[in-house]
Amino acid sequence: MSKPAGRVLSLLELLQSGGTRSVAELAERLGVDPRTVRRYAGQLTDLDVPVESVRGRYGGYRLGPGYRLPPLMLSDEEALAVLLGLVAGRRTGLVTAGHTASGAAGGTASETAGETASAKIRRVLPRHVARRLDVLLESLAFTDRPGEFDAPDADVLLTLADAVSHCRPVAMRYTGGDGRRGARTLHAYGIVAHSGRWYVTGRDAVSGEDRTFRLDRIADARTLPGSFEPPEGLDPAQRVVTGFATAEYRYEVSLRIRGTTEQIRARLPASVATLEEDEGNEGWQHVRIRAERLDWLPPVLASLDRPFVIESPAELRTLVTTFATRLTSYADHS
Repeated sequence: MSKPAGRVLSLLELLQSGGTRSVAELAERLGVDPRTVRRYAGQLTDLDVPVESVRGRYGGYRLGPGYRLPPLMLSDEEALAVLLGLVAGRRTGLVTAGHTASGAAGGTASETAGETASAKIRRVLPRHVARRLDVLLESLAFTDRPGEFDAPDADVLLTLADAVSHCRPVAMRYTGGDGRRGARTLHAYGIVAHSGRWYVTGRDAVSGEDRTFRLDRIADARTLPGSFEPPEGLDPAQRVVTGFATAEYRYEVSLRIRGTTEQIRARLPASVATLEEDEGNEGWQHVRIRAERLDWLPPVLASLDRPFVIESPAELRTLVTTFATRLTSYADHS
C-alpha cells in the first residue's frame, strides 16, 4: 500500500474514534500539512465515506451517518473483541439470522449475520492475530451447546423493536411449541434476552391476555396503524421470568422453605419459582412452582440445605423420600 493511501486509511481510523477532529490535530497525527488533510478527506468522500466538514472555531472533520456502513478500521484488540462477541452470541443463540444469498460472499441463506460478519473479519486478520484468536477459542467453553437455539430474523427483531419504541401494534405469524401456526396482533411492551433466546412480551390485542413469544418462532412481523398505552412501571424482563414461573404446566408445586430470599433464589430463580413471606412463620417463605416434571426438584431442594415442607403434590413427597433413601444407600456403601 502506498504511503498516501495508508494515510487516508489512518485518517478514517482517527475519525471513527468519534467526535470532531480539528484539521491541525489531524495534520499532526498524520504527519502532513492541513492542505493534505483536506485532500484526504475529499478522497474519503469520493469513496462514499460520510465525512462531514465542521466550520467554526472548534471545526474540523467528523464522520456522519451514511447510506451504508463505511469500512471499519479496527486495532488488533478491537478485532478480537468483536469476534469474541460474535462467537459468544452464536454459541448462546443471541444472534440474528442473515439474508445472504447463496454464493454471495461465500455465504448461504441459512447462515446468521454473525457468521457472515465473523468470516469477513477473519479473512482480513493479520496471521499473528488470527493465531491468537484460534488459541483463545480453543480454551473457551460454553454452558450452552453450539447451535442449540435458533436465531431470530433480523427484520423481525428490528420491526418489533420499532413497535415497542413507538407503542404501535404489530401483526405477526407465529408457530407455537405444538407446531400450530397462526396470526397474532400484539401490543409489544419489550424485547428480552433470556437463557440464550430472544422473547417479546406484550398484550394480545384479540384476547386481551398478557403473552410472551419466542422471536425465532415468528415468521414475519409488520407494524400496524394506531398506538396504545403501555402499563405504568412496566418491567418487561420481570414479566418474562414471572411468566415462566407461572405458566400452565402439569404440576403446581407448593412448598414452605425456611431461609432468606437470597438463599432460595440461589437455586430457584424468578423464572422457576414465585416467593412470598409465609405469614405467621417468621423466616419462612411460601414457594410456588409450575412444572411439567417433578424429577428435577428433589436434588434442587437437597442443594438448598434448608428446612422445607412439601404442601403439594403428594408425588413430590414420594420422589424426595426415594431420593433421600438413594443418597443414604450411597453414603453407606463400602
